[in-house]
Amino acid sequence: MIIAIDGPAAAGKGTLTRRLADHFGLALLDTGLLYRAVGLATARAGADATDVAAAAAAANTLDPADLDDPTLRGDEAAQLASKVAVIPEVRAALLEFQRAFAHNPPGDAKGAVLDGRDIGTQVCPDADVKLFLTASVEVRAERRVKELRGRGLEAIHARVQRDMKERDARDSGRDVAPLEPAEDAFVLDTSDLDAGAVFARALEIISAKDESGQA
Repeated sequence: MIIAIDGPAAAGKGTLTRRLADHFGLALLDTGLLYRAVGLATARAGADATDVAAAAAAANTLDPADLDDPTLRGDEAAQLASKVAVIPEVRAALLEFQRAFAHNPPGDAKGAVLDGRDIGTQVCPDADVKLFLTASVEVRAERRVKELRGRGLEAIHARVQRDMKERDARDSGRDVAPLEPAEDAFVLDTSDLDAGAVFARALEIISAKDESGQA
């Protein structure tokens, strides 16, 4: 089983991905961390995140151990990720890694669940189930502020919301693999749903696909 979960920041992808992985015994890959790691590596090398050669070099030398860096969860890494993600050379370098993980998951996993922004459209267009989570930018900003403050980080709502709008515009407007639902994805607005309700709805969708013989 391959499950693709896409959507903008703070729509609930990460929480749902973890719960589905635990429930079905699937390997989990947060593909956003790949781009965050590339963005940070580029910046730490002294280059701008829009530097094609530097970002591509970082992508081609990415070590899976780099994904354990707690700094990747911060907003700086998120903004850098959005900038390197528009670079075709970066996306090409990371594409095969993601596909290999999906089709040959590590350990004894029964499959894989991947979350990102182009899983259902580009990385795994053959995924058994495709979910696209979304929510209003106001709700997503509130969630991100709560998350950051919960980790002891300073977060100003207006700034977080502004950065989120800018990132949404970059992700949706880029020429390569823009943020958009796959034609056969189930779109789920989580604005008024808690994590439990989102998980329950996802299970219903997956069960219906399974019963219809499509998964």
